Amino acid sequence: RPLISQQREAHQCFTGIRFLYAHKDELHSLSRDIWSNPELAGNEKHAHDRLVRFFSQDQTWTVQSHYKLPTAFKASWGPVSGGVGDPVLNVGFLCEYDALPGIGHACGHNLIAEVGAAAAVGLKAALENQTELPVPVKITVLGTPAEEELGGKIELINAGAFADIDLVFMAHPAQQDASFHPCIIIEEMLVKYYGKASHAAAYPWEGVNALDAAVLAYSNISVLRQQLKPDWRIHGIIKHGGEKPNIIPAYTELEFYLRTPLLKDLCDLKAKAEACFRAAAGATGCQVEITSPTPTYYNILPNATLASLYESNGKALGIHFPEQPTSFCGSTDFGNVSFIVPGIHPFFYICTDALNHTEEYTEAAGAEKAQLYTLRTAKALSMTAVDVVCCPDLLKKVRDDFRLAKLKQK
Repeated sequence: RPLISQQREAHQCFTGIRFLYAHKDELHSLSRDIWSNPELAGNEKHAHDRLVRFFSQDQTWTVQSHYKLPTAFKASWGPVSGGVGDPVLNVGFLCEYDALPGIGHACGHNLIAEVGAAAAVGLKAALENQTELPVPVKITVLGTPAEEELGGKIELINAGAFADIDLVFMAHPAQQDASFHPCIIIEEMLVKYYGKASHAAAYPWEGVNALDAAVLAYSNISVLRQQLKPDWRIHGIIKHGGEKPNIIPAYTELEFYLRTPLLKDLCDLKAKAEACFRAAAGATGCQVEITSPTPTYYNILPNATLASLYESNGKALGIHFPEQPTSFCGSTDFGNVSFIVPGIHPFFYICTDALNHTEEYTEAAGAEKAQLYTLRTAKALSMTAVDVVCCPDLLKKVRDDFRLAKLKQK
């Protein structure tokens, strides 16, 4: 890139970093308030209202509450600069804010909300006085509820919320910093067996035992695991096993999660699992109903250019990136977003070795010492966005990476 372009980017990045430092207490207050009021997926009313107020206090943001979903929101700024008639580059940032049952923000979604908001206002501070950007730039922040359970981003995709967004950024707290984690696909399967009730002591032969079907199905899956590929996962529970010991169970229900690295793998695993479930029905004389009640979460597509830029910017801010993980069994609805928009979903350290989805991680997500790492991550995301916005060649590389990653899924 020309030296003048690099100098301009450096000045813009410094402006955004300085702005975030000046507003660090306000940003900490935002995440702490969300952390102190944990809400489950689809019920994040307090977090929604708090984030709407955060953006509404600056009149340059156009804010839409209850955007397409009851607890989603949209905040937009711009477009600015660029040539007349040039297509607008819409840069998106995502905020999550749902908590977990019983243990609150044990996945640190309050910090995800803070990072998304901070990165967006940092980029705005870097761009708002620029008049020589290569293209007109717009910033969009989407509040994306219900990641833990209902797939809020998938619902927003289906509702058209991402239709005009060109790039998307978010970051997730973890045990170490990583520019990319290979999150995998997850699909839920709900299996219901219907038999016939009868007295278990007096005339059991009159019954059709749905619990036998459930136990056989569970055992079939356990045997199947020996034949699965190393990076495939299937795990589940018996949710309903009957009413009383002296009644042959007429109805049972199981819930399983299937996880694979690629969509084509999921089709194979799903077929094997269904065969196990149907075999149990045939062996016991039960009827079986198999459904997928929640949306499938896709794997995250990598973007080498964005990951490289994020690492370079992170290192400049003091972030240490250990050897990047080659496997990870977590899942997120950001994966579905990554199939329609080029994006990045790095993970960041928050000064704890505790594992996500534990009470210890809940405490760490609300601690003041997490703030240094959270805001540093937001700065790195803002700087990465500045890089792409200011350099058309980098934007082209990001889009090329996106197309190549999608081709590799087939």
